[in-house]
Amino acid sequence: MLKIIDLRDVQGDFEDVLPPIPDIDEGPVAVVKEILEDVRHNGDEAVRKYTERFDKISLKNFKVPADQLYDALERIPKDLREALEQARESIVNFHQHSLCIPKTYENDGIVVEHLVRPMKRAGLYAPGGRAKYPSSVLMCALPARVAGVESLVLCVPPGQDGRISEITLAAAAIAGVDEVYAIGGAQAIAAMAYGTESIKKVDVIVGPGNRYVSVAKRLVTGQVGVPSAYAGPSEVVVIADGTVPPEWAAMDVIVQAEHGPDGLSWLVSWDMSVIETVNKAIGEIVETASRKDEIISTLSTGGYAVLVNDPGEAVRVANIVAPEHLELLCEAPEDLVPMVFNAGAVFCGGLAPASVGDYIAGPNHVLPTYRSAKFSSVLGVNDFLRTSHAISLTQDALDRVAPYVISIATAEGLEAHARSVKIRRSKYDPKDAKAAAKIKGFVNRGE
Repeated sequence: MLKIIDLRDVQGDFEDVLPPIPDIDEGPVAVVKEILEDVRHNGDEAVRKYTERFDKISLKNFKVPADQLYDALERIPKDLREALEQARESIVNFHQHSLCIPKTYENDGIVVEHLVRPMKRAGLYAPGGRAKYPSSVLMCALPARVAGVESLVLCVPPGQDGRISEITLAAAAIAGVDEVYAIGGAQAIAAMAYGTESIKKVDVIVGPGNRYVSVAKRLVTGQVGVPSAYAGPSEVVVIADGTVPPEWAAMDVIVQAEHGPDGLSWLVSWDMSVIETVNKAIGEIVETASRKDEIISTLSTGGYAVLVNDPGEAVRVANIVAPEHLELLCEAPEDLVPMVFNAGAVFCGGLAPASVGDYIAGPNHVLPTYRSAKFSSVLGVNDFLRTSHAISLTQDALDRVAPYVISIATAEGLEAHARSVKIRRSKYDPKDAKAAAKIKGFVNRGE
């Protein structure tokens, strides 16, 4: 099932011989640009047109009535509701623990207070179509709630009946989502980024999606905030040494592949027998899998088994791939963790499959893909916060730093910058006293 790559005799950088990151071809980019511009200028009319074209459903109204969310919550199975509520508790507890708390910095009379403020309105995207993702609703909405975001807007592709699945609506109710719209794809991103007659513009957009959604999020960056992670098709690298059953490793390779096309599933080992037994187990599991077509589609284009010399080389491969999920199915995973630099999330040992992180561990499952883990991070409360600073000085502190400010400002040719400090020094020319008092009055009155 997996294409085998033998790196045991490779000298130098593995990146030269490993499969490169797939390019995002110009087709989706061109199509997405067209959708964004159409929605930007034609609003609901354009959204309606693309929903009919891509989702094969004609909708007059996109907004889901709030009572449908709570009706769905009452109708879903009791055990599912309990699981979603337990996931909510775990996710909220984790993100409250990681919440950035304002701190004050003081240096000899200069006081800087970190001001942390939530964004007002957050746009959330949850995939639909091939599968239902109530977990993505929780993962996107709850950190925003913990951050203090005032209003949460969720877009989900509608089904053939024009409705959103009950379990997704129930998750929205559990997470406290304020508005739900039956819109998917690039048109949903455009509607949230630019606003339409039905949907008020948001300040930030988060959530995983297909290539069209991911490209759209990149293209609207600047209009709204978009975390730098490329939350695209699912990825996993499984490093295995044979100390866990081959079925475990095989299943973990398949777990991410079952999301569908364009994903990546890698197995890395320094033992050829491990690769052979795991590969065989993958073939056997796929034959009876309910999502067989999706798994085969992913593995045929993005399934690799890499043979290396030792654990250090295995981690080198993982750092190049920079996967969304990295699983260390090894005897001593804690020995490898310090060598890991590029991964969305790391799962340590046979008892920590990525699925636990997907649903219940607490940390977010919206992770960087497409090798963006090299420069970006997992979704968290900080993605819904803005930071600024409140700076104040004593007279002694101003007198102390004034010569430095004046010197630099003068060198830059900014006379007003230099003078703004001069007139505030405790010893200054009397002719500036009136101007200084006037400035102080403006500051005191908040003008």
